[in-house]
Amino acid sequence: MANTDPSSPAKAPLSSTHAPLTLSFPFLREGSRVWERRPPKSGELPSPLPTKRTRTYSATVRATSGPVFKGVCKSFSRSQGHGFLRPSHGGEDIFVHISDIEGEYVPVEGDEVTYKVCAIPPKNLKQQAVDVVITHLNPGTKHETWSGQIISS
Repeated sequence: MANTDPSSPAKAPLSSTHAPLTLSFPFLREGSRVWERRPPKSGELPSPLPTKRTRTYSATVRATSGPVFKGVCKSFSRSQGHGFLRPSHGGEDIFVHISDIEGEYVPVEGDEVTYKVCAIPPKNLKQQAVDVVITHLNPGTKHETWSGQIISS
């Protein structure tokens, strides 16, 4: 006779014939090591920079409602996940995070861009570029798409 007592544990564990579930988010950049999660090292602090993923709703609204500026890409490192823009009106270079770049190309030195600015906490003394759009590719340079395809301009 079968054991019908609901309080007794099941003899065989439950198993699934399906492969494990993997999630993919549309904002992840293909081939970017920035998005790989690793356990924090001993004594390592989380980054204080507000990326698109970690920016609060109010900071996002303030950033996207601001004016649009023009500038030129001074430097950008895909492997490090950030770079700097030189404003066309002059002034201090502006930090840009990989998550704030819109479009299909990785920016290179000399690319013309438009962007908005957002204050960097906790003191809000410096600014970072958000909603960065490449408006003109630097001629004569090789450009890479986020998927890794090389394009000559």
